[in-house]
Parts: sequence; structure tokens; C-alpha cells
Amino acid sequence: MTYVITAGCADIMDRACMEQCPVDAIVPGQRMAYINPADCIDCGACVPACPQNAVFAARLVPAELADYTAVNAEFFDGDGSTDHPRLAELVDRGL
Repeated sequence: MTYVITAGCADIMDRACMEQCPVDAIVPGQRMAYINPADCIDCGACVPACPQNAVFAARLVPAELADYTAVNAEFFDGDGSTDHPRLAELVDRGL
């Protein structure tokens, strides 16, 4: 299991979660932060640190935000220099 950052982070990026991550698994993108599933040690320190309540354990991501699980994972499939192409669509839909 890993953790997933969802809609609450889009265009806000408070970065409190990054400060709490003991392994630096959380990185900023252009519009939100992302958790690298390969680096996440499942400690959960990011969850209470997020003032937007945007971080969930992967198995607990609400159904309406499920697309963010793929957005987080796929961000790291590329070079990490840009946000996932579906992010703008999700944000526009209010997700």
C-alpha cells in the first residue's frame, strides 16, 4: 500500500506533507504534489500533516477521487517534469 494525494492539493500545494515525509517520497509537480509509490514507506506521516485533507491510504481513496491514484503513479512513469495530462480535466470537473 502507498498513499495518494488527491484534489485538495490541486493548485494549493501547502507542502506540510513534504516536511513530514521521512523519506522524501513527496515531490512537487506544477499544480500539486505527488507521492512516489516506489519510495513511500507507508508510515502515514503525511496524512495528518495535510491541512486540505487531500492525502489518503491508497485503499481508502474515496470513489469519486479514484482517478488520482493513477495520476500519482503515472506522474513517476515519465520524467516527473510535468503534471499528468488528466490532472487539468479532473480539476476542471471539481475532482
